[in-house]
Amino acid sequence: MFHFDYVEIFKSLPPQLSVFLISLIPIAELRASIPVALGVYGMPVWEAIFWSVFGDIFVAFLLINFLDSFYKMLNGRFVWLDKFFCYIFDRTRKKFSKKYEVWGSLALMIFVTIPLPVTGSWTASVAAWLFGIPKPKALLFISLGVIIAAAVVTLISLGVISFY
Repeated sequence: MFHFDYVEIFKSLPPQLSVFLISLIPIAELRASIPVALGVYGMPVWEAIFWSVFGDIFVAFLLINFLDSFYKMLNGRFVWLDKFFCYIFDRTRKKFSKKYEVWGSLALMIFVTIPLPVTGSWTASVAAWLFGIPKPKALLFISLGVIIAAAVVTLISLGVISFY
């Protein structure tokens, strides 16, 4: 189902830690960790949501608080890394700027709520940093989006919501 075999990579770890670590992976985030928790590990719904949301919010917290320092430390040291950051930042600005102009910080929550690749806490955290959204406000709105996205992904994983 997934491009990477997350279960195989983390099979020697306790299921809770595996789900937490999967939720930290960019693009995968809770869109992958909840289905793995429910389908592979057979976790109760509350536990799958808890570890997935915890990991997704944890990575948002780290990015929001340390991205600026990390960027300043690496800026100008590696040409290929500068090009990569420019690509990511330009893409994020293009993807998020109109939404931010219309919705303000609420756009972070809406953006994260949509459980599609590249609309998770990683991208929203970078967007918050690029647009200078105050850290507590950014973390609040991203966290709310993560919680709503977890509910949506859980309902899809359980077959309550279907797109067929």
